[in-house]
Amino acid sequence: MSEPKTPAAKTSSPTQHYRPETRLVHSGTLRSQFGETAEALFLTQGFIYDSAEQCEARFTGKDPGFLYSRFSNPTVSMFEQRMIELEGAEAARATATGMAAVTTAILAPLRTGDHVVAAKALFGSCRYVVEDLLPRYGIESTLVDGHDLAQWKKAMRPNTRSCFLESPTNPTLDVVDIRAVADIAHAGGARLIVDNVFATPIWQSPLTLGADVVVYSATKHIDGQGRCLGGVILSSEVFIQEHIHNFLRQTGPAMSPFNAWVLLKGLETLGVRVKAQTETAGAVAEALSKHPKITRLVYPGRADHPQAAIVKKQMRAGSTLVGFEVKGGKAAAFRTLNALKLSRISNNLGDSKSIVTHPATTTHQRLTPETRAELGISDGFIRFSAGLEHKDDLIEDFQAALEKA
Repeated sequence: MSEPKTPAAKTSSPTQHYRPETRLVHSGTLRSQFGETAEALFLTQGFIYDSAEQCEARFTGKDPGFLYSRFSNPTVSMFEQRMIELEGAEAARATATGMAAVTTAILAPLRTGDHVVAAKALFGSCRYVVEDLLPRYGIESTLVDGHDLAQWKKAMRPNTRSCFLESPTNPTLDVVDIRAVADIAHAGGARLIVDNVFATPIWQSPLTLGADVVVYSATKHIDGQGRCLGGVILSSEVFIQEHIHNFLRQTGPAMSPFNAWVLLKGLETLGVRVKAQTETAGAVAEALSKHPKITRLVYPGRADHPQAAIVKKQMRAGSTLVGFEVKGGKAAAFRTLNALKLSRISNNLGDSKSIVTHPATTTHQRLTPETRAELGISDGFIRFSAGLEHKDDLIEDFQAALEKA
């Protein structure tokens, strides 16, 4: 088996000119001398060297082979390379979880005295990193309304090094103008980091919109079948080499080779699954929008989405997720959730099975009621992640459950 430069970096590939669906199946594959069809699973901690001289060259970087699976691994490298070609990045590093990817992408390049600007509408753990973790190391942060470009501009300081946002946001599915925020960040000498989980690489490409770094929780759509955890950071080769590679090497949030193998299998069907789930989400959104017990519904594929013009400009389609508010607050939302038969209660998303979540008491429960209200996360708000069930079965299930609301 040939050994790529590590960490995974974009190289000349026979699959680069193909369309995304084809790259999802073939990109990054490294075959051993046995010529296996499926990607090989290298469950190994370390690697054997032909000589002490070769071992020395590996550790100094003169020989680009593998050293230790905490640093790099053939199966993990295949996953990284496939993500590189799908995203159009120069380089990537896989991590143990999505939050490991977010935390590393934000924290690794920073030093005491630096400043970060982030959108307020973030997953609860992401807000923890920005609001609570960074200040412990002398890194200041400012939260802004992601839609208000004037707030982004006003928040920028001479020591601002990074800007961070999700789009669409978790859980209210707001959409932020990535190109506009990237222009503001770059004008201030900062980089823009985008969490692209809700859009997936199928429907949105932040790097082409001006973002410098893209992060994913591969646990979500990339696996898509509730099996394993994972994350990935994609950016320029300079950013990965200078800021990410050594941080991961020394601190150790490495992706398991087994998880990388599972995620490679997930990538093969990512396009098929996301397209089907998006169609289903759109149908469910349409049905729920007419229901008398729904007071608010948000779906990026609809003309009544608050940022419909931005959606049309930067996304190729809607999302696999729908947000809606049930009349009657928490009690009504809980009655609805408990009455559902197909969509099951879980805090995950992007799964082949439909999932419903009550963000106010789960993913965003650590936020104050005032902050949740500011973000539009009411006690009656429910996040729905479309699976691969028949859309009519899901709609009938929701209609029956809403009668209990």
